[in-house]
Amino acid sequence: MTNSSIAILIAFILYLGIMITVGLVSMAKTKSTEDYFLGGRGLNSWIAALSAQASDMSGWLLMGLPGSIYLAGTGKAWIAIGLFIGTVLNWLLISRRLRRYTIVANNSLTLPEFFQNRFRDTKKILLGISSIVIVIFFLVYTASALASGGKLFNTVFGLSYHTSLLIGAAVILAYTFMGGFLAVCTTDFIQGTLMLVALLTVPIIAYAAISGDFAGALAAHGVADSGTFTNLFYADGEKCSAISIVSDLAWGLGYCGMPHILVRFMAVKSEKELKKSSVIAIVWVAISLIAACIIGVVGRGYLTELLNNSSSENVFIKMIQQAFSGNFALLLIGGLFLCGILAAIMSTADSQLLVCASSASKDIYKNILRPDAEDKKVLNISRITVLVIAVLACLIAWDPESSIMGLVSDAWAGLGSAFGPLVVCALFWKRTNLPGAVSGIISGGLFVIIWDYLPIIGGQTPYAVTGIYSLLLGFFISLACIVVVSLLTKAPSKEMIDEFEKVNQYTEG
Repeated sequence: MTNSSIAILIAFILYLGIMITVGLVSMAKTKSTEDYFLGGRGLNSWIAALSAQASDMSGWLLMGLPGSIYLAGTGKAWIAIGLFIGTVLNWLLISRRLRRYTIVANNSLTLPEFFQNRFRDTKKILLGISSIVIVIFFLVYTASALASGGKLFNTVFGLSYHTSLLIGAAVILAYTFMGGFLAVCTTDFIQGTLMLVALLTVPIIAYAAISGDFAGALAAHGVADSGTFTNLFYADGEKCSAISIVSDLAWGLGYCGMPHILVRFMAVKSEKELKKSSVIAIVWVAISLIAACIIGVVGRGYLTELLNNSSSENVFIKMIQQAFSGNFALLLIGGLFLCGILAAIMSTADSQLLVCASSASKDIYKNILRPDAEDKKVLNISRITVLVIAVLACLIAWDPESSIMGLVSDAWAGLGSAFGPLVVCALFWKRTNLPGAVSGIISGGLFVIIWDYLPIIGGQTPYAVTGIYSLLLGFFISLACIVVVSLLTKAPSKEMIDEFEKVNQYTEG
């Protein structure tokens, strides 16, 4: 084993050891399902903010986004712009009202449980449908994170992709299985900090190495026109179409439908802490997205080897390896920065596993199949579910050619279309009723599946033919269904209207 591999291995062992320790400590504090799924609603501002954003961005931030910009130029940064706008609106408009409403609506612990309580779903139809949608799309989402881990270990240590995939899944599984939400949020705070340090440091070092002739460095790596490559309105040397820009911006619509982000709003211990969290989160995501885009651009000129379509998502890994080569101390620092990429992967995968577990154990098992189940039994079922979901996600990510960007895109669209419009309507439109809610989830989720997966137009999917991101259409189709069906069916009961008004007048106490 080389000095480089030894130094990186030491850094990884130290980092992973800390994560497992957090899981063990959190396990001792986890006594109930509310502790396991919401940490007892006791998150402070810093942990809530960094946990929400770290669990949001995943390996996509440090691998998928820089890789796409490395290949095509800054025209691929419109997704980052859309996500920033969505983040801001989510924290400013959704977070406080959702926290209030979940408390008023019988202390709802999960998003499906909130829908059930909000719309008085006594037959548990909405609860079952929303739980199934979460499990389906989060399987794909979790697979994207595990694929990121597989590519990281494969590139760094030369292990086979499949061995790397299993190692990463095992570590994530360990502390999520043990400590639940508290472990996930605490590790996410550490991981979010590490991600930010890596994002800020590496591109500065790389740019300093080539700043004397940046255009020449780009030209040496296949960029004929550096002005076009760094132009926000060009991608792959061609002007971006209006459809591609709007589709990329539409990623921001998904935020209000992401259970693993929304649950952080529900878990903050006070509205005062939530207000501080919003500032921290917005600043963090702005810096991180800008830095990730710069990595893609600078990496194209900095790296001595030219990456292709299949290896471009490793651009940040290669930059760290090239920048921190030489003596053992530098190699160890490089290993710690590589842990930043591992942090991005783990911080999302653990949250996705936990959301899947909560849907299966709390929403399906406890609320539908076994209402009389004891709390300890539900907790054990949730841990078993974490294991099962991890295995299934590994199977989805088993193909070494799995695209991180593609997997994230599909899952993000499905969750955003199915839940985003309903969350908005449930919080802000008192005329929304149960039939409208059911129609919104079904129409949004099914549209994404049809648009992205079914070859119904000349043997191609509608997405392949049009280039329109499914979330852009799915979100508004779901919204239209909620509004039309709610207006055509029976108005909400007086009890639902009174609860809506109670949320309007809610004060912390």
